[in-house]
Amino acid sequence: MAADIEELKKKLLDFMTKKSKFKAKMYFKDLCKADENAKMREIKKAATALVQEEKIEYWSSGSTTLYGLKGSSSKETDTFHEE
Repeated sequence: MAADIEELKKKLLDFMTKKSKFKAKMYFKDLCKADENAKMREIKKAATALVQEEKIEYWSSGSTTLYGLKGSSSKETDTFHEE
């Protein structure tokens, strides 16, 4: 069953807000934990929509892409910390 994109976007934002206390930026695989029942492609579409809406942002080194809440880039030192 396909997940509702608006519901999935809300789950992603809630998940990222909760986790932002520990990690400023997250890998895509981390975002997949926001809804274990959603397909990876659905999560990718929801994350892309949130980037376009400027609610989250992504950072890429060329080989790695990380997602974070808008404005979270000021916490660069927290990027790779685990919970």
